[in-house]
Amino acid sequence: MRRIGMIAWILAIGTLGLAQSLVWWTTENQPKRMEVQRQIAAEFEARTGIKVEVVPVEENQLAERITAAFAAGQLPDVIFHPLDYTVGWAAQGILDTEAATEVIKELGESTFAKGALELASYEGSYTAVPTDGWTQLIVYRKDLFKQKSLAPPRTYASVLAGIEAFHNPPEMYGFVVATDPSQTYFQQVFEHIALANGVRLVDDAGNVTLNTPAMIHTLQFYKKLAEASPPGNLYWKQSRELYLAGKALQIVWSPFILDELAGLRDSVPVTAFGNPTSDELARRTGFVARLAGPDNPTGASYAQISYMGITVDADTAAAKKFVKFLLSDGYLEWLSVAPEGKFPVRYGTPDDPKKFVNGWAKLPVGVDRKRPLGDIYPPEVIKTILAGLDVADRWGFRAGQGELVSKLYGEKTIPKIVRRYLDGELTAEQAAAEMQKAVEALK
Repeated sequence: MRRIGMIAWILAIGTLGLAQSLVWWTTENQPKRMEVQRQIAAEFEARTGIKVEVVPVEENQLAERITAAFAAGQLPDVIFHPLDYTVGWAAQGILDTEAATEVIKELGESTFAKGALELASYEGSYTAVPTDGWTQLIVYRKDLFKQKSLAPPRTYASVLAGIEAFHNPPEMYGFVVATDPSQTYFQQVFEHIALANGVRLVDDAGNVTLNTPAMIHTLQFYKKLAEASPPGNLYWKQSRELYLAGKALQIVWSPFILDELAGLRDSVPVTAFGNPTSDELARRTGFVARLAGPDNPTGASYAQISYMGITVDADTAAAKKFVKFLLSDGYLEWLSVAPEGKFPVRYGTPDDPKKFVNGWAKLPVGVDRKRPLGDIYPPEVIKTILAGLDVADRWGFRAGQGELVSKLYGEKTIPKIVRRYLDGELTAEQAAAEMQKAVEALK
């Protein structure tokens, strides 16, 4: 009997040992980024004895794979994912909101960017733990604006003033805006412009609110931006190329362009001033995070936030330990994966409120050459982008309509209608009415 009991005890211990492992899905699947993430996992295992298997997933396949894994009862323990999915997954019962909320409270709610937390709120809890984010920006030639004594493009009117002063194609386009309806970038840019003018996808009761005077004014403004852009179907690639060539006055881009402006990436050369390795263009560039339209003088900031979600199939205690480690001792290493696009949404600790912001500013960016962002851009630039994360907004998420937003992005409903308006098939009034009807049909 003793032998049988000993065997049972050994088997139990072995089972417990097997349980101390986690599966982490991540969309940061580039080889160098995977290397950093595996190092973070190894450091966590060395400290805790809990092994973490890092599984790369293509972002455009993430939703489909999660749905299949959920149906099979085989979800990973932790998922790195964008805001677009987090509220919808919580509503479907995929994410353990109680576990995420406990992690945030244990780390300190006040240490996180307020906007990042608010966007992940659902039924009194947090759907997942915010890890990093970026604020979509109006990137503009501040040297040229200053030359004409123009105010920075913080409003619809000041954007149009820049176009009026400098639009001279093909030497200089006053703006390069998204017009390709097959690209997610179109939805992102249009939503940014619409948020700036106070357009909401839904009201507090969940009713679609797109057929409004504010939307009509947004469409009319967007058409002026398209008229100041080159012809054809445009997306992020053309806007970046033209700006780096010195042929675009204003574009909409994420902070991922910061290292490219400074001539640190040979595959994306700066051709505006002859020397592709110079930071001349970076020094001549300004950034606006909060844009305002005539119907919304306070303006808005569009942001994309990423999160670590703990799933309902997780080893909850181990998963919580891992996420807390990543957001504390492993946080600067995590941000080092791509500092130009991974702005910290946890600014510091209760004892050192700026610990991670200060550490992040010293992280080197670039590919072929590397420099810290803090050496390239003045403090006010970094402050502008970080401040945008505090007031970050997106369509629908605050009203608990994350699932609807996910459908919009998946089906590209809005860009298709806007494109028809730009092509003259619809008036602004007709486009707003069609948006209202199409989005209502998605609910």
